[in-house]
Amino acid sequence: MTENTRTKKIVLIAYRDNSCDPKRCTMKKLERFGMLRVVTHIQQIPKSTLLLDPAAEFVLSPADRPWVQSVTALDCSWEVIDAINLTAWNGRRALPFLAAANPVNFGKPFTLMSVEAIAAALYILGDAEQAERLLAKFHWGLNFLALNAEPLAEYAAAKDSAAVLKIQSEYLDE
Repeated sequence: MTENTRTKKIVLIAYRDNSCDPKRCTMKKLERFGMLRVVTHIQQIPKSTLLLDPAAEFVLSPADRPWVQSVTALDCSWEVIDAINLTAWNGRRALPFLAAANPVNFGKPFTLMSVEAIAAALYILGDAEQAERLLAKFHWGLNFLALNAEPLAEYAAAKDSAAVLKIQSEYLDE
């Protein structure tokens, strides 16, 4: 991996179905700050993106970093996700075990808000600073990194998806 690949800023995208209140939406807030781009049609998501999909076959790992230019979150209901055919995106990745720090789902595993999911992806891909900048926009945001400090550090140091899954299994067995 070249130094350029490591330091190149990852472009952030969110697909929104507009089902939540735009005044309370974390993705709309980040868009207002110019930190990501919101798209409202699934066809607007680049085919080359790393698509955060909870049903993806592969888990995200640092081994994905060399090809990642953008990360896209699906900011919509489970019903919408289930109805969308996402097979056109080869870069679909699920996140490993992490606990939510947002006020709605605090402490619940695998129940992250979109901003937490994007921040986790950035952290695992080696861009903790960009993750911190996103989360700092929310009064509870940096608590996500504190709550998940140990697993995030281990996932970010993992060699590949198999290693991430092994680390995840250790947390799930506790």
